[in-house]
Amino acid sequence: MTAVALRARTGLAVALISVAGLLAFFWPFLMGRHSVLDPTSAPLVLALLLPALLADVLVEIASGGLDVKAVAMLGVLAAVGAALRPLGAGTAGLETVFFLLVLGGRAFGPGFGFVLGATTLFGSALLTGGVGPWLPFQMIGAAWVGLGAGLLPRSVRGRAELVLLAAYGALAGLLYGWLLNLSFWPFATGVGGGLSFAPGGPVLANLHRFVLYSVTTSLGWDLGRALTDVVLIAVTGRAVLGALRRAGRRAAFGAPAA
Repeated sequence: MTAVALRARTGLAVALISVAGLLAFFWPFLMGRHSVLDPTSAPLVLALLLPALLADVLVEIASGGLDVKAVAMLGVLAAVGAALRPLGAGTAGLETVFFLLVLGGRAFGPGFGFVLGATTLFGSALLTGGVGPWLPFQMIGAAWVGLGAGLLPRSVRGRAELVLLAAYGALAGLLYGWLLNLSFWPFATGVGGGLSFAPGGPVLANLHRFVLYSVTTSLGWDLGRALTDVVLIAVTGRAVLGALRRAGRRAAFGAPAA
């Protein structure tokens, strides 16, 4: 079932914010010696652009794709996710919220997963005082996690579905960590060993530096996040998916209210 309808305009808005998000993450590899963006202006421009575009996409989705029942479901799951996240607090990579984004996106579709990821990270930041320039990057990364879960093949069911979701959760946990590394790696000066970003340097050389930086500084945390996703999806996936799908059938998303 689909709790948030991705119409043509909504899909275009999601595609545009995704392109902007990729630019915000990967700008160090796109910047040449004579690029319009430089290491001082690029982060500022993208940090201002990304929240504005993300807010515009959420408004576009809410204006035509969210009914009252979907808003209620979104509020409940976002509140649960925001409450779960501080339990792990990222200690040793133990992120207790991403499995819920995967299961929510799987149960209610890619549009719902996109909004759930963004609102859950935003609510968690308000709850824990984690609001800062890193928040838009966390929100778009989490939104992609929920979106991707909703785009997985719908025909897979039963035990194979849990295996698919666990594998996706592990991959999403790793990629999320690497994307967040990209958001601050260009400013991690003095790490030594040829791991720092070289402005205007060759793309392959900077990519090599980034891979070494991520493996050296955060691979353990990323593996912890991936393992947490696998365990939580394996343990709770059947029950949580069943509960969400039953609630979705009773809500009859998209049907006119009585």
